[in-house]
This record gives sequence, C-alpha cells and structure tokens, in this order.
Amino acid sequence: MHAGLDVRWIHGSPSAEHNTDVDIQVYAYDANTIILRQNMAVDYEAPFLFLLFGDERAVLIDTGATESAEFFPLRRVVDDLVEDWLARYPRPAYRLLVLHTHPHGDHIAGDGQFADRPDTTLVAGDRETAWQYFGFDRDAEAVARVDLGGRVLECLATPGHHEAAVTFYDPRTGFLLTGDTVYPGRLYIEDWAAFSRSIDRLLEFTAQRPVSHVLGCHIEMTTTPGVDYPVRTTYQPDEPPLEMRPGILREIRSAMDEVGDTPRRKVCPEFILYPLP
Repeated sequence: MHAGLDVRWIHGSPSAEHNTDVDIQVYAYDANTIILRQNMAVDYEAPFLFLLFGDERAVLIDTGATESAEFFPLRRVVDDLVEDWLARYPRPAYRLLVLHTHPHGDHIAGDGQFADRPDTTLVAGDRETAWQYFGFDRDAEAVARVDLGGRVLECLATPGHHEAAVTFYDPRTGFLLTGDTVYPGRLYIEDWAAFSRSIDRLLEFTAQRPVSHVLGCHIEMTTTPGVDYPVRTTYQPDEPPLEMRPGILREIRSAMDEVGDTPRRKVCPEFILYPLP
C-alpha cells in the first residue's frame, strides 16, 4: 500500500577502527522532511532523528547519543540544512524548536549543542518539562498540537517505554514517529500496563488518520524474522528497513494479549516484547 523509503542507511563497519560511514547520514524524504542517522562507530545505538520544516519554524525531534560536537556535529549539520532550506525558501525570520521522544541518554545527548543557538527553543525531554509544554500535565489523554506554520504535528503522551514518552504524527507525510515505543527491535517496556494503554491509544488515533509509515528511532532486528542483533553491535549489514507498516500496532497488541497479565519476553517476526524487571 505504501512505498518504502528510498534509502540505504549507514549501518556500521566491520571494524570501528576502519569506519567508512559519515558521522551523520542525511536523508531528504522530501524538501521539508529530513531523517538523520548517527554513525554506529560513534555510538552503537545509532539513533534516528527527524528534522521537519514548516513555514515559520522547523522542529528537530531528538538530539542523538553523543554530546561532543567534534564526534557528532549535529548542530553544524542542522544549521547547514536550515541554511540550505532558507536559501530555497527565503523569509525574514525563522526559528528552530527542539523536542524529544523521551529523555533516555541516546535521545538527548546533543541538547547542549543547541543551548546557545539563536532563535531556538529547546524543550527538555524529562516528564515535568515536556509534559507541561504539551499540556499532558493537565490532560494526559489530550492530543497536543505543535504548529510549525502550515504544518501542524499532533502529539500524544505514550508512556510505557519511559514515563515521559511522546509520539508525533505528521499529517503532511503520514509519518507516525514513535521513538522507542515501536521500532524494529527490542521494545523495552518499563511499565507494562502503561505501554498497553499507549498501544491502544495509538490504535485508536491511527484509525482516524492516514499513516504512511511508523518510524521509530532504532533498528535492532535482522532481516531474519525474530532474530535481533546483540546489544552493542556496531556492524549491522543485514538490517530490515526502519519504516514499519501501520498494521504493526495491531501485531503488538495481539502479542501483548497472548502474553497476558504477567509480562514476559516474547519474540515476534519484526519486534521483541522485552519487559524490564
């Protein structure tokens, strides 16, 4: 139903000493939608980040796993992308908003690179700060809206992997940006009941909206169904695509129903339910 992303992601090198990948891969899905991936030789998590342009401001979702601008030049890459975009679509003023899917270290490490950036609003990923920004502190079931100017993201509180987890929906592309809640890998579940409710909310939400792709922030599976790469792997030549079908949400729901009320690890073809102690 939906064509996949036309990209081959950097996926590490046989030896980090002989790394051949760029520090940050930049993939333009379209002129206003950029997906970034961090180099595995810099950090094995190799998270994906998302830069979305609106008429009045852009939003960067997550800032990666490495603090150092020398080894992970995120600010420079984002500044160059914004400069290029403004060269094509000139306007007198333009801002950058930095948000997060959740505050684990591999999603917020680069925040400091943007702390002194002009015309920038940096919203920390912790629950108190982020949920106040979105209004989830007043109504955790609300659908918050982030207006970029001609492009409005819809945002949901989706705790379970982390208490502060947020999912973003972009109507322009149909992308559902799920952070570490849903991705081709080990779905680490901190709170089983909360995670279950979040999957139900995403099912309810997406039933009313066209979703082209479910996009998380990592790839940990291989192309062999049910087989994942070991933790800390830095060379993953047999990765499946990052993008997942909207139907993956129903498959997660079904897998959780099979597990029942006593959380346990369950291996599925495209993901692994992985409750934490």
